[in-house]
Amino acid sequence: MNILVIGGTRFFGIQMVEELVNRGHDVTIATRGITPDHFGNKVKRIIFNRSDCDSIRKAFAHKHYDVVIDKIAYCSNDIKNILEVLDCDRYIYMSTTAVYNPKTLNTVEEDYDGRGKELVWCDRGDFSYSDIKRQAEIALSKVYQNVNWTAVRYPVVLGMDDYTNRLRFYVDHIIKGVPMNIDNADLQMGYISSDEAGKFLAFITENDFSGAVNGSSHGTISLAEIMEYVNQKTGCKGIITPDGENAPFNGECEYSINTDKAEKMGFKFSNLKDWIFELLDYYIEQIV
Repeated sequence: MNILVIGGTRFFGIQMVEELVNRGHDVTIATRGITPDHFGNKVKRIIFNRSDCDSIRKAFAHKHYDVVIDKIAYCSNDIKNILEVLDCDRYIYMSTTAVYNPKTLNTVEEDYDGRGKELVWCDRGDFSYSDIKRQAEIALSKVYQNVNWTAVRYPVVLGMDDYTNRLRFYVDHIIKGVPMNIDNADLQMGYISSDEAGKFLAFITENDFSGAVNGSSHGTISLAEIMEYVNQKTGCKGIITPDGENAPFNGECEYSINTDKAEKMGFKFSNLKDWIFELLDYYIEQIV
């Protein structure tokens, strides 16, 4: 297939592009041209600015793609600016489980449906992250019903290549004895590995599925369990105090993500505890 990837040069976008190439697809990546990539001649490249409508028109007018995977759309205006120009048979939007309000144990796709919500055309800075991502899905649901679209919803993605260093924050602060403010240490939460996040996006490209679909590792873990593991491996105990540095996952509720829809298509997600401790070991080795 002729596939356009908007983004794809950082984090799990890299694994996704590599998987698409390995599956034999003709891949074009569209970026600002700022972040270098190592794909070589395996992909084509387009340089554009998605916040500039003229740049979008110049980049994509009179072009057709079988599938567009939009890794970096955040808000409803991002959706509109692309879909008013791009000609494609299918549009895959990288959404998030942050659209669920709230997430719960066994969160299913039907827990959020943009069709019954009020649409606000907004930019990235207009509302919170979760609100602008909801507005992007509302735009798809209410304005672009004629587009064959899929919204892939992930919880927090973790991996050695996570440039946000969210999980590493805990390992680093525990080993260095830096106080942390954590408001939800005992709550069970779900995650997905960056490797699996990239592979599932490539997988869904080849499956004619419309609507929202969850992706997540099986199982949950608490921050308390994570910190106890680091304590056992290093002998260092985390310092938790309201005066400490605010931790990355503060404000999250207890939840798990149901992936029955994805699994019925044939994709098998891993168990969270089969990989997260290896990732913690990697961070420990980097810091000690």
